[in-house]
Amino acid sequence: MLHYIGIGNQVESLACCVDEKCRWDPDEAGVLRRSNIIPDVVSGLGKPRELMLQQVDCISLIKDLGSKIGVVDDRTSASDYDNDMLQAKAAGIDAFALNIGTDGFTNTQLEFAYESAHSNGMSVFLSFDFNWYSISNASGIADTIGTYAGHPAQLMIGSKVFVSSFAGDGLDLAGVQSDLTTHTIFWAPNFQPKNIGSADALFNWMAWPNNGNNKAPDASTNLTVSEGDTSYTIALNGKPYVAPVSPWFSTHFGLEVTYSKNWVFPADLLWFDRWTEVLNLGPQFIEIQTWNDYGESHYVGPLSSPHIDDGNSKWTNDMPHDGFLQMAKPYIAAFHSGSKTVDSHIESDQLIYWYRPTFKSASCDSTDNCEKPWPNPTPNPNYFIGKPNGYDSMEDSVFVVALLTSPGTITVISGGNGPQTFNAPAGASSWQVGMGTGTQSFSLTRNGQTVLSGNSLKEIMSDCVCGIYNFNAYVGTLPAGVSDPLSADGLIKFTDSLSATCQPTPSLGTASGAGTGPATIHTPTGTNPSTSLMTGGAESAASSGSGGPQNSGTSTAGSPLQGSGATSSSALAGAPASTSQTPAIMSSITTAIMGGGSKTITALSQLFPTNCMQAGFVWGGPPGSDPAASCDGG
Repeated sequence: MLHYIGIGNQVESLACCVDEKCRWDPDEAGVLRRSNIIPDVVSGLGKPRELMLQQVDCISLIKDLGSKIGVVDDRTSASDYDNDMLQAKAAGIDAFALNIGTDGFTNTQLEFAYESAHSNGMSVFLSFDFNWYSISNASGIADTIGTYAGHPAQLMIGSKVFVSSFAGDGLDLAGVQSDLTTHTIFWAPNFQPKNIGSADALFNWMAWPNNGNNKAPDASTNLTVSEGDTSYTIALNGKPYVAPVSPWFSTHFGLEVTYSKNWVFPADLLWFDRWTEVLNLGPQFIEIQTWNDYGESHYVGPLSSPHIDDGNSKWTNDMPHDGFLQMAKPYIAAFHSGSKTVDSHIESDQLIYWYRPTFKSASCDSTDNCEKPWPNPTPNPNYFIGKPNGYDSMEDSVFVVALLTSPGTITVISGGNGPQTFNAPAGASSWQVGMGTGTQSFSLTRNGQTVLSGNSLKEIMSDCVCGIYNFNAYVGTLPAGVSDPLSADGLIKFTDSLSATCQPTPSLGTASGAGTGPATIHTPTGTNPSTSLMTGGAESAASSGSGGPQNSGTSTAGSPLQGSGATSSSALAGAPASTSQTPAIMSSITTAIMGGGSKTITALSQLFPTNCMQAGFVWGGPPGSDPAASCDGG
């Protein structure tokens, strides 16, 4: 299974189906490492299966952005890539694709990434971004491939150098090969199916339901990702297919940047459903999109990964996606093994949940960063005023995936909505409930005992977060994961075009969801256990009954809807009728004051719109953080 990440993108090949001598080779110092050479065919075993993960922010895809150049300033040595390599490896990811533009810093970052991959038992490959490369520059592309083709971390398919792209239809693959006389290329570009030409494989970028024109489905056209699979596999006619998997898509750049874009693709339960699809499809390659494209909100890597903000922090601050990667681990293990279902690869009980921070009915026009019309006479097909294009294709729901070792009862309390309970089977299942403003609570019980229980660090608001339309997803887990804040560099453009008063400060702190122990980290077969553990595993906390289901108002969902080892159901409570722009937190503020008790404030976002501490509030922010100012000036 090959996992593709970007340069952000890096890829390492784990030959999951090959024998031991193909997995472990001595390096020049005599140290045994996983081989980065994947044979075309292994006798008696057929073709190996590989997973790729893409990441796109360490090397800029947008050559005219100074902030993207700054991204590189945060990566000053090979060791700056190590944590990304190790976390991806711990998840079972095999390789990172280095998605590159034509920036002056590209070669330096490539050298760092290749060195880190080699040091950490990973492999990488080049993915040329043809937003910036020209298809007429065959000799320049060949030169870049040749520079790294002989590196020990370069991903190889047999004796061929694995190379991919973003777009690039019309590139003369044979011409590039003729200019590269010392190596043979294994081409897996992101071409349209009809343009396969002499490619050895094709990569499909479109990982989200769409209208066929790079936007959300509309009334006339709804193309599913599986329909894209069919188009590519038919065109490939037996050649390898690089299938896409992605958890989310939301981008909201206004006129504060030159590349303004404002749209979403509907995701909702796509991450869960898509993994089930690809296990059944059984492609030779899977690419996860992406590791660190924060601007389009489809990152599965950590917010804390070094990068310099290009303005995306307005919707990524306090919005970790680490739980998406946690959910993928048993699916990756299943893919490596050739399984069609994930159930036998679930090693511990986990709940992964996600939701948007506000209702899609929230009105932010007066303060949003995309409230101004496009100023140029030439239209921008990616820019829309106000709410992102496609917003109405998303559901106002809280989504929960249960990965269970045996059956249990899932309870979800979304704000003021009544508890919703689900009888979840052993294995993987998905559930959803209607969003309610306020605290989000989750629990797993089994045989009358609480197995997991905790509150999310992120509340759902009826108003706008920092005054903008934020259609990104907040992702949490039980057992709770470690804190994953943006760094100072990851927040430097937070206030650009921000009308509301909001501080560029991470404010979530660390969750304390109760569980029976830390989540098990899957160690991929054939990896060195000493280098396969993710930095900072999920934490455990003392069991507690607090936040559990109430006796009244509980509804039980019917039997799960999907089979084949993955189930899904929903209980959609109606959204509150009120569309008041006053945050729901204000009702609990009133209770705290009138009741004479105290309310613990852990996030600055809880103080909107006053942005100060009311009487009866107690600051409980991250250790070492400065407490918010008191409203009375005291």
